[in-house]
Amino acid sequence: MSTYVIGDIHGCFDQFTKLLKKINYKKDEDKLILLGDLVNRGPDSLSVINHCMADSNIITVLGNHDLYLLYLLSIDKATGSLKEVVEADSNKQIFKWLLKMPLMLEIVDEFTGNSFLIAHAGIPEIWSPEKTKELASEVTSLLQKNPLKVLQSMWGDNPNQWNEELVYDERCRIIINYLTRMRFVDKNCKLDLKNNTVKASAGFKPWFKYSSKVHEEKKQYYVFGHWAALNGQTDDPHFIGLDTGCVWKGKLTALRLNDLEKISVDF
Repeated sequence: MSTYVIGDIHGCFDQFTKLLKKINYKKDEDKLILLGDLVNRGPDSLSVINHCMADSNIITVLGNHDLYLLYLLSIDKATGSLKEVVEADSNKQIFKWLLKMPLMLEIVDEFTGNSFLIAHAGIPEIWSPEKTKELASEVTSLLQKNPLKVLQSMWGDNPNQWNEELVYDERCRIIINYLTRMRFVDKNCKLDLKNNTVKASAGFKPWFKYSSKVHEEKKQYYVFGHWAALNGQTDDPHFIGLDTGCVWKGKLTALRLNDLEKISVDF
């Protein structure tokens, strides 16, 4: 049995099925974890979602585009590439399925002892894995109890820095922004959500430039998507970027957790 993590699909269904064939994915044996952003921008978001819902061995962490789809489904209105999904016969099933999905996962490989911390955009250094799981679960619980409230209040760039005293909408929004939108942070993990390039503005750095190396001792690997401009390059083997820009005519990439091998297919 193998466990694979796959980067941002963005509706590129043909490339998704080609990648599953290339890794020789066995539906009854293997486990598949998607890094979010299953939908939007690409040509066939509906087929991607329907395929995933039909396979109980596929799970995804939610990305910012998946949350956007949830919002559109909640108001039953959409244009562009997500219109087909919102108007699909399976739209209620899609809404329920996405609501069940987490914002963060931790997978431990029983043979190597490696721990894989999986979130769409990443995990800020100020949060331990345990803290991240707690906060992610907090938002998931709120999303499931009152989806309309969370989906309508999650928009915006502020607050831009974590504070334990935050409550209600602001607390929920900053947790979502760290886990699904983060790229650059300052030394106190204040977010710069405007910059989607690979060059940090003054006073900021990529979120994965941790000052501590404790994760190396603990055999922890951070696996993320979201940042297509990086093309997977972090210069640190413990931070593994898997958004290789498939929807921008790049590649769709999978990581086999058992041996850390990357496998890709071209757009």
